[in-house]
Amino acid sequence: MENHKQLIVKSVLDAWNSRIEAANKAFDSLTDEQLQQEVSPNRNRAVYLLGHLTAVHDKMLPLLNFEPQQYPDMDEAFLTKPDKAVSQIPSAKELRARWKNINSKLSTHFNKLSPDEWFLKHASVSAEDFVKEPHRNRLNIIIGRTNHMSYHLGQLAFVKK
Repeated sequence: MENHKQLIVKSVLDAWNSRIEAANKAFDSLTDEQLQQEVSPNRNRAVYLLGHLTAVHDKMLPLLNFEPQQYPDMDEAFLTKPDKAVSQIPSAKELRARWKNINSKLSTHFNKLSPDEWFLKHASVSAEDFVKEPHRNRLNIIIGRTNHMSYHLGQLAFVKK
């Protein structure tokens, strides 16, 4: 059974890492000016997507029981309010640095977990609920966040280069 868990974890993390690589390539290919473009008329700007994904990944640190969130100051601008609702956001340079930092931290933590640890509950599920719903585990968070990242990467394709 242990080999099956290792294979499952490797498959999920390979998908995650592939999407991180694609996101890095997409964000790195855009100038700071291009980051200010909306993905389509009256939609999110690319800079908002960078901030949003950074904030979501930042919240994964406590969700996966790794460490406290690093940038709670980003929640209002990129999670609780829509694009342009908050006038002061970090610069594109700062957002790029935060994106790299959070994903580096996540990678370090991911590499320390054994296959069994991936199947433990995450922080937003109670022990009682986890008994009834064991799929609400750390690995399932990665699957969901990988899909979330893919969705927003699709939006970035519409930014004019």
